[in-house]
Amino acid sequence: MALGQRKGAADWLAAALIDDAFDRIEFMRVQPGRALVLGSGAGELGRLLERKEFTVTVLAPDEIDLEQPIPSDGFALIASLAALDTVNDLPGALIHHHAALAPGGVMLASLVGAGSLPRLRSALLAADGERPAARLHPAVDARSGAGLLQRTGFARQVADAWTLRLRYRSFDTLITDLRDQGLTSVLADAPPPLTREGLDRARSDFLAQADETGKVVETIEVLTLTGWHG
Repeated sequence: MALGQRKGAADWLAAALIDDAFDRIEFMRVQPGRALVLGSGAGELGRLLERKEFTVTVLAPDEIDLEQPIPSDGFALIASLAALDTVNDLPGALIHHHAALAPGGVMLASLVGAGSLPRLRSALLAADGERPAARLHPAVDARSGAGLLQRTGFARQVADAWTLRLRYRSFDTLITDLRDQGLTSVLADAPPPLTREGLDRARSDFLAQADETGKVVETIEVLTLTGWHG
């Protein structure tokens, strides 16, 4: 069984992305039509859109290669929830999303953006000492996101970021939550495993960042890319 499917698995990222995406779709008054929903929490967002009279296709991340053309076109809406974070060719994937939209259609893509998990990054640097390893994959910031939308053919582009704040008493609990949600590294070259001493240094560094309540405030920066087909 996948970690994310076990009872009690963390799902705070999916819940936050669903709420944010649905609010944006309602605010933009996207007219009902064919919708493609991808990624984390896609099924729940799809059900919400069906209540708004969209005709919805839901695809899990393992059901589609986002670096290949999307096998259907004419979508009024494509909603992508943390599905584009780890593709090797993000510009190419965005081009395929653009091609799958109907004229006037809109793509809404949420990604875990640059600046996420600063407390974890600090702890991992402390763990590795003088020879830090690449343990987290690169991410896109809002400025780069707007440029990507323009380069990949979208007639109008909006890129903005918002922050999800989390509170933890334990480094290990944070790691478990990230694993539950598929948020661990997907680098092609896996870094060396942490030694027991390195893990102890990571835990100590993490707890040293706690506030007066004894909890560490970790943050996820969510980058939202909104683009319209001309």
